Amino acid sequence: MATALTLDHKTPAIDADEEDALLDAVARWVDKEVRPVVMKYDHDDIWPAELVAQMAEMGLFGATIGKKYGGLGLPAVTYAKIVAHISSYWMAITGIFNSHLIMAAAVERFGTEAQKQNWLPKFARAEIRGGIALTEPNAGTDLQAIRTTAVRDGDDYVINGTKTWISNGIQGSCFATLAKTDPQANPRYKGMSLFLTPKQDGFTTGKKFEKLGYKSIDSAELILDDYRIPANYLIGEVEGQGFFQATGGLELGRINVAARGVGLSEGALRLATEYAQLRQTMGKPIAEHQAIQLKIGDMVTRARAARLLTFDAAAAYDRGERCDMEAGMAKYFASEAAVKNAEEGMRIFGGYAYSKEYEIERYYRDAMLMCIGEGTNEMQRMIVAKQWVKRNPV
Repeated sequence: MATALTLDHKTPAIDADEEDALLDAVARWVDKEVRPVVMKYDHDDIWPAELVAQMAEMGLFGATIGKKYGGLGLPAVTYAKIVAHISSYWMAITGIFNSHLIMAAAVERFGTEAQKQNWLPKFARAEIRGGIALTEPNAGTDLQAIRTTAVRDGDDYVINGTKTWISNGIQGSCFATLAKTDPQANPRYKGMSLFLTPKQDGFTTGKKFEKLGYKSIDSAELILDDYRIPANYLIGEVEGQGFFQATGGLELGRINVAARGVGLSEGALRLATEYAQLRQTMGKPIAEHQAIQLKIGDMVTRARAARLLTFDAAAAYDRGERCDMEAGMAKYFASEAAVKNAEEGMRIFGGYAYSKEYEIERYYRDAMLMCIGEGTNEMQRMIVAKQWVKRNPV
């Protein structure tokens, strides 16, 4: 059994031609299937069932799952490139498979071989889809404050608690759920365990949250009431490892959020650049006005820096290195770049930006979530600082 402290998750490299072919297939799919429907799905907040089926067909629900278990076995760098490209046109749909892959990563990195053989092929085929259930009404960034409990009862565990703001909560069928198996443990993290919790008796879904952006993917409340599962649904089958298993998976999650930030910042830049060359004032395209050039110059630089930081973190993950600092830097910078580029794109579009007939307003609505999701940017800055000091002792 692998633990968070001993795990080696080095990812095999992908052939350059294979990566190019995959990225080209994703780009063609985005052009043909996503771009024509994104505004309708987003404006009406519709679950994109056809696109989800297509993503499953392309293997995206098994993108980072090893080939041994039926996945594509993609390195994080390639995965980040896919996420960034899709997000440059529509960020929300990447959350449908990203949350799912964090759950899968927890099983692949920390589960027993029997658990891997049982669950991962079903995850890779999207036969079972879901996500990760950590956040509670009174516990977000401070995971150790969760109140959900799991009590051993013979060959089963009985779980009680409520999770909130869970991506794929309504449409998903299984979640990696963090619970306390020893509420009296000190320090608190030693009493936490991570379970696979498929929807069944005792598992109900609460309300779907209405959101400013990030439309079409459901964010909901999950309620576990005397919910009973076999003891071998405990990931790794050893209690007390859940905190490290959950936070270890967040490295991949934060790289994904960073890649989404890259996509949003590049997408906003693309839209602003096109508009600035078409829109004319004072007898010339606004792209020739110095005020607009200054904005575009900053936007280009932000987008490029976000991309480089993100791929740097992904490369460290692929090498099997500890990369919470690198992932934190990438997530923090890329998400802030997305917000700023979306804002500047709105300013370049002027009054038209406030119309839902133009896509730039979606980037503005979606971007702010990246500063909050997978750990707030304030927390990322603290993680970066602590790791930097730890790596540079006097």
